[in-house]
Amino acid sequence: MIEVRPTAIADVLVITTRSWEDERGSFSETYQQTRFAEAGIDFPFCQDNQALSRRTGTLRGLHYQRPTADQTKLVRVVRGAIFDVAVDLRPGSSTYGRWVAELLSAENRRQMMIPKGFAHGYQTLEPDCEVFYKVDAPYLPSLESGLRWNDPALAIAWPLLPPQVEPILAPRDRTLPGLAEQPIIEEWRVRP
Repeated sequence: MIEVRPTAIADVLVITTRSWEDERGSFSETYQQTRFAEAGIDFPFCQDNQALSRRTGTLRGLHYQRPTADQTKLVRVVRGAIFDVAVDLRPGSSTYGRWVAELLSAENRRQMMIPKGFAHGYQTLEPDCEVFYKVDAPYLPSLESGLRWNDPALAIAWPLLPPQVEPILAPRDRTLPGLAEQPIIEEWRVRP
């Protein structure tokens, strides 16, 4: 059994799966294709990724891949906790340039489903965070792109960032363009 909840941007979903606990610990079925499809989440996931971030405050993102390698992501945390963010980059969307976030942790077992047309990133809230995510298209370096994490047009309220403090970033994430410099990707256009 799974619970699916839309966020303030309806196409970004938060999924909670059932957990069974006893004196040994717990067990959770985190993905089951038929149950997810019955809940309207039916993507041909083809690759699993796992990232370990050693330090609290590490920020990964905001990343996306352009068509034909654009990805739907199903993100969960297997150790620690993150502030997980999705930014709408779909032209014509009523929520273009807006972001939503969710606290994902090993403890709460929530997952976030981020569709194609969104930039994705997260900040670690604890040391030694491990994030696991499924994607429906393989990673292609030639089609990777991104959005600047601190673009004032987005005003993302990263929880562990006092003003004027830069998080732990990959070198390439320091130079990503802002929202105004993003290309218009017609394949992502939302039609009325």
